[in-house]
Amino acid sequence: MSDTDIRVLIVDDNRTVRRGIRLRLENAAGIRVAGEASNGRDAAVLARAERADVVLMDLHMPGMSGIEATRLITSEANETCRVVLLTSEVSDAFVVEALEAGASGYLLKGHDSDQLLPVIRGAAAGTATISPRVAPRLIRELRAAKPQPAEPEQVALLTAAELRVVSLLSSGLTSNDEIARHLTVSVNTVRSQTASALRKLDLDDRTQLALWGARNGLIRREK
Repeated sequence: MSDTDIRVLIVDDNRTVRRGIRLRLENAAGIRVAGEASNGRDAAVLARAERADVVLMDLHMPGMSGIEATRLITSEANETCRVVLLTSEVSDAFVVEALEAGASGYLLKGHDSDQLLPVIRGAAAGTATISPRVAPRLIRELRAAKPQPAEPEQVALLTAAELRVVSLLSSGLTSNDEIARHLTVSVNTVRSQTASALRKLDLDDRTQLALWGARNGLIRREK
């Protein structure tokens, strides 16, 4: 093991599930299991005590839910700890709530098992991932939602080019390549504008940026 290994905390009230995840992670290069918890309250304590880089969080647990624990962990001073929800719950409302609580990912047990390792590595690097089985429904919900009035001070922070990138992210274009083709610019330009918008809005990842745009009516609705 190395000091640069990604420290992962496994949180699930099912011991068999925790054991299965642990066995898989212990054989993965560059990943170290930092500990296990069976409820959200213990997860919040252990995430700090064990200096976890990534927390794999179940949604429904006794005492404190995964969303409550996510909110607590991401509001702590240690902003480098990322939370990925790993659950069987497909509800759009839970996905939105989890992301708004600060989660950096939302995966479905059983369906997204092959994505677990890359999502952990991506979360540690600051990249957000939503299960392909959930993302289209989430985008539809955001499109249908009545937008809230945008905060003029926040919107004014972004350049016109950055707002165009945000609007495409909020409309469901998830890759830099897609956005670059749509805007006829380079992928590096898209990366730069995305990073600038995240910094100006004090957001952690692209998913939060897309949610911010959708909530504030910045979705580009034309085909």
